[in-house]
Amino acid sequence: MRGWFTGRLPEGLFTALVEVTVDREEITVIGRIPEPELAEEVSTDEREAALDGRIAEFRERTREDRVAVAREAERRFGRKVSWGVECGGVRALYTNVSVPVMTRLRQPERRVLDTLVAGGVARSRSDALAWCVRLVQRNTDTWLTDLRDSLEHVERVRSQGPDTPAE
Repeated sequence: MRGWFTGRLPEGLFTALVEVTVDREEITVIGRIPEPELAEEVSTDEREAALDGRIAEFRERTREDRVAVAREAERRFGRKVSWGVECGGVRALYTNVSVPVMTRLRQPERRVLDTLVAGGVARSRSDALAWCVRLVQRNTDTWLTDLRDSLEHVERVRSQGPDTPAE
């Protein structure tokens, strides 16, 4: 998919295609955009405001092009397309898919979620569960990366198996 997006994105849309992430429901495309030119002595607040402004400007200016590419990709790959940018070390995601996930939890697990709600960390059990997933994601990034790499290797081996149509 990264190759398809690399070839399909309008010339000059991004200075670089940073990442194309795919799961069962969504494709997230993140590209780098140029930073605004600022004097070296600007404050941190002014720099952050300039980056936010550049990201917002890019989003509005490129909306039609991004929607056209997304529609084509959604037909081709059967997944929704979400967009994001990196600018000056800031990553911003535009619309992205929020997918409900069903799970069964026993009382000790529910108590963890209820404690997060009671402590004001989350508004609901659903928010608390999402918070827990983000915490695990941040603290186990290396492990998850290794696991994803292993899964990609398994998929490559499966694709070479006897059930694969001959070319």
